[in-house]
Amino acid sequence: MRLLHFFRPSHQHTAFSATLLLMSAITLSRVIGYIREAYIAYAFGAGQQTDAYVAAFTLPDWLNYIVAGGTASITFIAIYTRFLAEKRERDAQQTFSIIITVMTAVLIAGTIVAEIFTPQFAAWMFHGFTSEQMRLCVHLTRILLPAQIFFYVGGVVSAVLLSHRLFLLPAFGPLIYNVFIIVGGVVAGRQMGIASLAYGALIGSIAGPFLVNAIGAARIGTGYRVSFDVANPAFREWVRLSIPLMLGVSLVTADDWILRYFASSGIGDIARLNYAKRLFGVPIAILGQATGQASLPFFSRLFGEKKFDEFAATVNASVYRITAASLLVTGWMMAIALPLIDLVYRRGHFTIIDSESTAVYFFWFSLSLALWSSQALYARAFYASGNTLTPMIATSLITVASLPIYSLFFRTLSVTGLAIASDLGITANAIAIALLLHIRGMVPLSGMNWRELSKAACVGAISGGLSYEVTRGIALNGSQADLEALALGSLTWAAAVAAGLWLLRSELPADLRRKKPTSFPRVAEGGASETFAAGKEP
Repeated sequence: MRLLHFFRPSHQHTAFSATLLLMSAITLSRVIGYIREAYIAYAFGAGQQTDAYVAAFTLPDWLNYIVAGGTASITFIAIYTRFLAEKRERDAQQTFSIIITVMTAVLIAGTIVAEIFTPQFAAWMFHGFTSEQMRLCVHLTRILLPAQIFFYVGGVVSAVLLSHRLFLLPAFGPLIYNVFIIVGGVVAGRQMGIASLAYGALIGSIAGPFLVNAIGAARIGTGYRVSFDVANPAFREWVRLSIPLMLGVSLVTADDWILRYFASSGIGDIARLNYAKRLFGVPIAILGQATGQASLPFFSRLFGEKKFDEFAATVNASVYRITAASLLVTGWMMAIALPLIDLVYRRGHFTIIDSESTAVYFFWFSLSLALWSSQALYARAFYASGNTLTPMIATSLITVASLPIYSLFFRTLSVTGLAIASDLGITANAIAIALLLHIRGMVPLSGMNWRELSKAACVGAISGGLSYEVTRGIALNGSQADLEALALGSLTWAAAVAAGLWLLRSELPADLRRKKPTSFPRVAEGGASETFAAGKEP
């Protein structure tokens, strides 16, 4: 009964239970996402039309990023949460109505402009496409563009639910979206070809991110009325916070665009990079996205209540646990890259040659798992403080500076070089945000549990190496042999991790189980050691 209560839409979660719920929901969503990618690989392989399909998401993503800039789930939630804490429900609802009205109008106008100029954008972005690929890419892009309206409105509505600590419905929106893509392909694939996936995505954006969250918001009494009151002080504050996100370009988002730009000249290269990146996105979503999404409302509340020491401790504890777990998982992912990719994708039009290329990309992407996960939390620490300008200036500069690196590595190492350049870029991104938080005294790096992180890195590297040695001699066949290699590699990795953590007397297993993680030692200004509670639930 207690478990069923945990899954009630009206259940208000703590930071710990919200993280568990989002991890569970995102894991399930990624399983559905795997089925989606496996179906696409089976039905369409890694060829020109699959490249065109993946590329078709680029302009819609640009539109959403330029116009919305992630503001639905970042800046709005900080303002809305503050209003709730101050018992200003009316102001919160008024701000909600204005943002929905104004931004929906802006997105509709932006969608119309993007529909008109889709051919010009595609010709510039994907210069290596054939004329047939270009026509298909333009057609699919125009199908997908209207979905961004529903993604944005659904994101604002989900932010209302998250501010009320209601995490269930926002967590399941992406799952429904993925299901509709699969259904679109299965139902209409023979009649419409790969365009059936695009129509499934459009319908899924309405049914999942938009409709599910709208129903949840209506159930808690969230009202909406059309309002263009752009003089509203809260709306102006939202604009001020959002403009840096709209104008800045973070490598977290731009990485996919850059990869597609350089890979467009090769047949199937965009698709294979996408298959590797989507599978790599599973642990990122489970470890980084779920924790970041669950943490933002609590980070915002702590900072808004001026509990700055507790805020810093909570951020450091969250980053420590996620980074340490990521370092362990990285060893496993790199070791079993080929059997995992081969088992997941090799069927239908997807061959062993495709598996080998995709596995190499997945191997290199895996190296940066801890950085992708930690930067998600560090960024939200900045957003919770109401400062969006500083991180976006830094990450935008890093994105621009990374472009020559992508180009150099692509010319030197071909498509594999793009995956390595991606790792270097996200490393710079994560380090920059962490240093900025430290320099501003918001989240001191001295509060991080570096000793346990070093242990996790050592254990992850050794366990990964042992796992790779066990699996590399097995001849893969796309089914049973892949399962055997995956099972042996995973068992070896798990045993090595358990033994390594035990031999090093690591505190990580206990820290991962605790709702309130152990305190970390921090050196005070006077040189004495002081202790502060890390990860305390608000």
